[in-house]
Amino acid sequence: MKLRFLGHSGFQITDGGHEVVIDPFMSQNPATSVEASEVAPSHILLSHAHGDHYGDTPAIAERTGAAVVGAVEIANYVSQRGMQGVGMNIGGGFAFPFGQVRFTPAWHSSSFPDGTYGGMPTGIVLEMGGKRIYHAGDTALFSDMRLIGRKGLDLAMLPIGDFFTMGPDDALEAVKLLAPKAVIPIHYGTFDPIRQDGGAFKARVESETDARCLVLEPGDDTEL
Repeated sequence: MKLRFLGHSGFQITDGGHEVVIDPFMSQNPATSVEASEVAPSHILLSHAHGDHYGDTPAIAERTGAAVVGAVEIANYVSQRGMQGVGMNIGGGFAFPFGQVRFTPAWHSSSFPDGTYGGMPTGIVLEMGGKRIYHAGDTALFSDMRLIGRKGLDLAMLPIGDFFTMGPDDALEAVKLLAPKAVIPIHYGTFDPIRQDGGAFKARVESETDARCLVLEPGDDTEL
């Protein structure tokens, strides 16, 4: 399975037969040169409705016909705008053609750029290509992360930016609770309030936990 970092919290994930994207924020992202036209997913998974996660969803969905999978309020919002919405909720899972998706809690907020309420923010557990991935979305640290990691995680994508989400200290505690094989720091470096040192976080993760840490620049890809 191949992952490409789109910048901020966004990923393109492919397994040779399917392609999905998570939180595609590119055209308005000052820290990425990746274009929305470079992805062609069958499904877009959204952790919540904020503009730096909803991002290029309308443009991608209009071009590719991708279904938008998120909280019920997100699905209703996009359906009213001509997109195909698939509404789920926290604790629920579903087996899509590309793999299993389950939504987890995330401690944050959620509204669309126009102010419309976007439902509860979520994390995403994706089982695809024989791997189990946890995208935490925008969240604070919470102790039930231990339950999310209990089934075993090949990868956790965790925000480290602070200000709006966990910072590096709390993200390190999250790694200890989740016990993933690998970690990718996300949601940092895009704007001034969330400037962080990804290399310093990597050093701490690899010295204080058993996980390896992959620090990706927008456009970088890696294989699991």
